[in-house]
Amino acid sequence: YKKALHLMLAIYTLNGSIKDRIIKDQLRRAVLSIPLNIAEGQGRIHSREKRQFYNTARGSLLECVPLIQACEQLGYIDKAKFQEIYASADEVGRMLNGLIRSVKPD
Repeated sequence: YKKALHLMLAIYTLNGSIKDRIIKDQLRRAVLSIPLNIAEGQGRIHSREKRQFYNTARGSLLECVPLIQACEQLGYIDKAKFQEIYASADEVGRMLNGLIRSVKPD
């Protein structure tokens, strides 16, 4: 959860440099969805619901990756910032995968 929040804040600080409004809006919605779905999953009692929210968080993370790549290729962010954010997204993804696997069936 904390790493997802860190990723969200890192991307939100980029918004001034992203010129394309559609990419900026979609990236903000997708990255915000990650910690929100993790938090909502934590609040669920049944494992099936938990897993559903964690999977949604992972889907939102996967949506962020091509948007971040597009930002780098379009010159909105430099290579170093891209690599930093990509590494953070990769770490969040690995943690989410572990979280999903840790949910035992009811």
